[in-house]
Amino acid sequence: MDQIFRDGLIELLPRLRRFARALAGRPDQADDLVQAALEKALTKSQQWRGGTRLDSWMFRIVQTTWIDTCRAASIRGSHLEAVDPETVADYGPLRRIEARLTLAAVRQAIRALPDPQRAVLGLVCVEGLSYREAADVLGIPVGTVMSRLSRARLSLDRMVGAGPVAERPQETNEVGHGTV
Repeated sequence: MDQIFRDGLIELLPRLRRFARALAGRPDQADDLVQAALEKALTKSQQWRGGTRLDSWMFRIVQTTWIDTCRAASIRGSHLEAVDPETVADYGPLRRIEARLTLAAVRQAIRALPDPQRAVLGLVCVEGLSYREAADVLGIPVGTVMSRLSRARLSLDRMVGAGPVAERPQETNEVGHGTV
């Protein structure tokens, strides 16, 4: 195996874990997802071409591994665990309780999103990929990324009750479109 490939995988681990956490919602499931994706990548390392984006290739493997995992879980059945309150920052007793409740509500809302919206949300909002990069990773048009992200944000807003989207500052993407 190529040293550049191995070094690239090691460098990508934190980003892969964040993306997997966005998809899975739980640290243990995210770690399992990253491990399974790395296994696939290592066994298929000859398919990666030097000079191409290793991160896009790996995000795609994580995404397809997650889809496979969800399909298998729907056949077997699965369960959800509560959010670990110890992972929430400490701002004093009342703020800590409020932060835990908000974090739990956001995580629950993200888990309730359809997989395609959750994937786009993880790539764009958690990983910081541009719309074009996310589109390339997922193999979909940029407009579909924008649409899924918009629907995900609106759904999260409705589920968490963070107030009207119109009151938030507008964002623009790399192609100069308005609110997303």
